[in-house]
Amino acid sequence: MKATDIAHLLQQEPSLTEVTTRGWVRAFRSNRFIALNDGSTINNIQCVVNFENFDEDVLKDITVGAAIEVKGTLVESQGQGQKVEIQVSAVEVLGKADPEEVKLTILSPKRHSLEKLREQAHLRVRTNTFGAIMRVRSKLSFAIHEYFQKNGFNYMHTPIITGSDAEGAGEMFKVTNLDIKNTPLHEDGTVNYKEDFFEKETNLTVSGQLEAETFAMGLGKVYTFGPTFRAENSNTSRHLAEFWMIEPEVAFNDLADNMDLAEDFIKYVLNYALEHCADDLEFLENRLLQEEKSKPQAERSEMALRDKLKFVLENNFKRVSYTEAIDILKRSKPNQKKKFKYLIEEWGADLQSEHERFLVEKHFKCPVILFDYPAKIKAFYMRLNDDGKTVRAMDVLFPGIGEIVGGSQREERYDVLKEKMAAMDISEEELHWYLDLRKFGTCVHSGFGLGFERLVLFATGMGNIRDVIPYPRTPGNASF
Repeated sequence: MKATDIAHLLQQEPSLTEVTTRGWVRAFRSNRFIALNDGSTINNIQCVVNFENFDEDVLKDITVGAAIEVKGTLVESQGQGQKVEIQVSAVEVLGKADPEEVKLTILSPKRHSLEKLREQAHLRVRTNTFGAIMRVRSKLSFAIHEYFQKNGFNYMHTPIITGSDAEGAGEMFKVTNLDIKNTPLHEDGTVNYKEDFFEKETNLTVSGQLEAETFAMGLGKVYTFGPTFRAENSNTSRHLAEFWMIEPEVAFNDLADNMDLAEDFIKYVLNYALEHCADDLEFLENRLLQEEKSKPQAERSEMALRDKLKFVLENNFKRVSYTEAIDILKRSKPNQKKKFKYLIEEWGADLQSEHERFLVEKHFKCPVILFDYPAKIKAFYMRLNDDGKTVRAMDVLFPGIGEIVGGSQREERYDVLKEKMAAMDISEEELHWYLDLRKFGTCVHSGFGLGFERLVLFATGMGNIRDVIPYPRTPGNASF
């Protein structure tokens, strides 16, 4: 008989028909009650065994962590918490789990720290917390594609290996097949990349934006959703060396259109999670409430997890210029009383997470879109405003996170872009194709980037970005 997912079984009505399911044992009490989970839901199904009808050798192998197949009748549950359970007629142990070895792992049914779970990342998806997070992550991924496909966007795959640095940041991972113990050099001691696979210096991409712009100039509306890499030596709870980025790019969209798109998109995917991840979000919300009981009142979240998601859905994002935001921050109590780690003293300062969160959580009390940033602190491709000192940039700021989206109207004027590239020492030769776009039917166009893990972080209420990606890549850590 074909096996049925536990999620599906739990939705069914009791019946006399026989069912089959498979999963991993979460608990086996009194040689009678098996709590079984297959990963399809946060909820276990209870399987009731009449031990007198089963071989003792089979029963002793039904241990925590073991994989089993169960056959039986779906009946009304006698216990609380679920309407059905399986009255077992047959059990087959598919994969044993030694109880003594299980005790040494995070599969043991005691509470483990998130740090401990990271050390055994190959097992952590078997825990309630990470099963819930990864199901939410999966649903958010689907919602992203659904939103763009429903709205006429074409999905494009931008290169992972690139010769350009889209951000101009220089924090990139090198790609080479040269022998590092015997690297070919020029006479002046520099590396001879002509001997390398691509015959030039190449890196892992930090963004697919520039390539997406080229496709937007032919397909109108495109988006990328793929891995990006930053060799940034930041050992923080908000940074990863490898992460996933969503980057839409739209021809003929100006900055106002870009803000509308970002807000509509974010609300769509968060609403999708609320509708399709109810059990997982309830579990994660309760987990967060338990965790915060040990914190001082001042450090606790003002809203429960699902209320925070609904808060984003139900509020229009406040649109505020960078200049107005600087004035607010300069006059704010934390700044005047020197409570900010980075004091705001003058226009032109690069805003930090503490400033962004103050604006969202304390001042406006809603999501905020900041726009028209100083040109000096933003990338070369952003459109210069008529004042000559600000660019058509935008950042979407969220409670608890700070910046979740960064985007801009792109500089579509050939001469202005050329001047900006020269001023920032960006090679025209390397980006000749990007400049070319401005010679053949140039037009206003805009786009943004959203770090997917920050979205998952917000949606799940987790505090560390390493806990919302299957295998985090951070300084000193490329395990698994």
